[in-house]
Amino acid sequence: MRQAPKFLVAGLAAALGVCGGQLYGAPAHAQDDPTTSTTESASPPATRGPAGFLTSTLAIGADTNQPLNLEGDELIYDSAGRKVTARGNVVISYNNRVLRADEVVYDQAAGTLTAIGNVQLKEPNGTVTRGERLTLTDDFRDGFVEALSVRTSDNTRITARRAIRRDGSVNEFEDGKFTPCRTDGSTPPLWCIAASRVIHNQADGTISYEDVQFEVFGTPILYVPYFQHADPSVKRKSGFLQPEYDSSSTRGFSVTIPYYFALSESYDFTFNPRYMTEQGIMWQGTWRQRLAVGGITGSYEIKFAAIDQDADDLPDDTDDTSDLDGLRGTIETRGAFSLSSWWRFGWDVTVESDDTFRRFYKFDSILITDRVNSAYLIGQSERNYFSVLGYQFGGLQLNETSTSESRVHPVIDWNYIVGQPVLGGELSWNVNALSLSRSGEAIDSGDLNSSHNRISADVTWRRKLMDSIGITYTPFANLRADAFIVDDVVNASTALSDSDTVVRGTASAGILAAYPWVARTANASHVIEPLGQVIFRTSSDDDEVDLPNEDARSVVFDTTNLFEIDKFSGYDRTEVGSRANVGIQYTFQLDSGGYGRLLAGQSFRIDGRNAFADTGTVVTNDGDTEPGITQSNGLESDRSDYVVGVYLSPSRVFSLTGQARFDEGDLSLERADIFTRASYGPAFASATYAYISEELANANELSSTATDDDRIGSQQELVANVGLQLTTNWKVAVGMRYDIDRSFRLAESYSITYADECFVLSVSYTSTNLDEAESDIENDQTVMIRFDLKHLGQFQAKSSLSDFGLGTDS
Repeated sequence: MRQAPKFLVAGLAAALGVCGGQLYGAPAHAQDDPTTSTTESASPPATRGPAGFLTSTLAIGADTNQPLNLEGDELIYDSAGRKVTARGNVVISYNNRVLRADEVVYDQAAGTLTAIGNVQLKEPNGTVTRGERLTLTDDFRDGFVEALSVRTSDNTRITARRAIRRDGSVNEFEDGKFTPCRTDGSTPPLWCIAASRVIHNQADGTISYEDVQFEVFGTPILYVPYFQHADPSVKRKSGFLQPEYDSSSTRGFSVTIPYYFALSESYDFTFNPRYMTEQGIMWQGTWRQRLAVGGITGSYEIKFAAIDQDADDLPDDTDDTSDLDGLRGTIETRGAFSLSSWWRFGWDVTVESDDTFRRFYKFDSILITDRVNSAYLIGQSERNYFSVLGYQFGGLQLNETSTSESRVHPVIDWNYIVGQPVLGGELSWNVNALSLSRSGEAIDSGDLNSSHNRISADVTWRRKLMDSIGITYTPFANLRADAFIVDDVVNASTALSDSDTVVRGTASAGILAAYPWVARTANASHVIEPLGQVIFRTSSDDDEVDLPNEDARSVVFDTTNLFEIDKFSGYDRTEVGSRANVGIQYTFQLDSGGYGRLLAGQSFRIDGRNAFADTGTVVTNDGDTEPGITQSNGLESDRSDYVVGVYLSPSRVFSLTGQARFDEGDLSLERADIFTRASYGPAFASATYAYISEELANANELSSTATDDDRIGSQQELVANVGLQLTTNWKVAVGMRYDIDRSFRLAESYSITYADECFVLSVSYTSTNLDEAESDIENDQTVMIRFDLKHLGQFQAKSSLSDFGLGTDS
């Protein structure tokens, strides 16, 4: 720590000032007698100030409302030369700037400050200028620096032989170099921009270069006469962004040159036309805006792309080009807004001219086969939830029927939990309303204009009790009512039903009992808990097969809904009759924080109709109808399949979540979904495994008229990602989506990345494969090289391997 200086000059009193062209100094005893005249105590020329501290002002022609504080070891006054010299650990603070040097000379006649030796000037924005000699005007505005070095708050550096500061905000550097890369001085930085003249305009937020060389490790690789980019402190500024290059056998060589318009602090626009040698020019742009109007805050964006395409430019093997000629395009928009602390709304909508446009031009993965557009309004508090959701569903495959196209306008949910206990328990209710419509062509029935409207409401009461030996009992009761208004709807088995209005009601009651057994070991606690539940129901409708089913088609029976009152995934179907559910749960909790849980169980139908076994009728290829087959969902018989759920996280290093279903007869695996992730030190891995048995796949996919040739095998898929941080700067990653049964790689990627404080370089290979060719969509294998230069932007180039004869079919 530096010792206290021998003098300190501060404040606004004119104990040291400029008066009538003379420079006056205040000796130490002037502080003892404030009435002493400063003119009478003027120091002779070139005399040293007395030892001790001086508390006074240095007024140097600047705004007197801004104090200037000066510290140093020694102060020399020269009244004749009208100069003041401070030596030794000099620090001057003025107008939020701090100047440090070995020596500072103030020349009142010239109106300058000259700092000599180990000079350092810190600006209000954090920028630090270093040099051996720095000359400034007395208000720190203009000046020049010799042997200059400038470091901004984010460690970006500018070095130069000489610099001049003018107009208060412009720094001009001679023989300057700009780099954000760190270096110890013994070796050149990884990259830098060298120029004969560098102009840093702080007011405009730009850095301009003349006679420019881009250097890598000190070696020039590119020369341009002029170059400009934004100041590192600037977050948004209009100008060209880094171009992107692409090469494809179907699109040809393409280049995208974006221009960014920083229109205001709250909105901007990026115009990025894309030229393709095989397809022409695609006009693209993105509008973004943040809004704060009253209590509404949020942001939205709109992206568009359009091309006037000649179908003759498409690949020769394209099946049908009739819909691919002329104007093609897409509009994509997203928004999210907060209305208050409880309410929010937003949307996510994508519209395209045809089903394959976005996949052909790589806006989406070629594996995307469905489009879901949505808009929402959601309100949520501690006990209250309300949402209004609108959807538009559409298929992106050429063989899609009108049944895949639908509109939900809207679906409404309201859930409420009463704040005070009712009969000692919790009372809640749910309301769900759905309005859905389709239009198109029906099977052998001409035009189809169907609508499906439903409102459902239920109220639930439950209370938890415990007896003297620790058994917990949770009695519950539920009342539910549904009303349907349907018109030419398509039910779950594609049979048409007439227009009708249907009302149904269901009353349920039951109890869940659990008896936990707790044990303690040296470093963990263990809980074994048998569970049993019975549910009794009465229903006003014993035959709901002909009713439409839009939101309860997928029945996935596992431990997450083993003890639910109703195991259907939506409101269009409801359970009837009585059912018993049993299970056993084991939980362990490590003292170190690790956790694990295993739950296994089974469900039994006691009486009443089994709603999970009814599928109604199906439409055959010739348009006739016949009884459908039983779905294989694990609940279609009186004794359900066995379900097992595992949740394991023994430490932060590893976690696993899994669900499995086993046949109740031979214990064969029917379905499994497992997700696991692990990270240790520099390594990371994750994997998702999905399995559906052959019986399950065929039962859910085939009609009763299917032949053996139509049958499909079991379905297994693995999605895995592995990453390794090799060093501080180098990282590798591998990812794959793999169809195990067919030994087919749906997608794979490999990448290697180098990243430091000023430079990012990545090389990646991606491959996406389709089972069969679809119109203008082809399997895609792409190599992309991307690098980022800090403050200059991103450069990337992509190329299809088929351009080099390296494309592979999986």
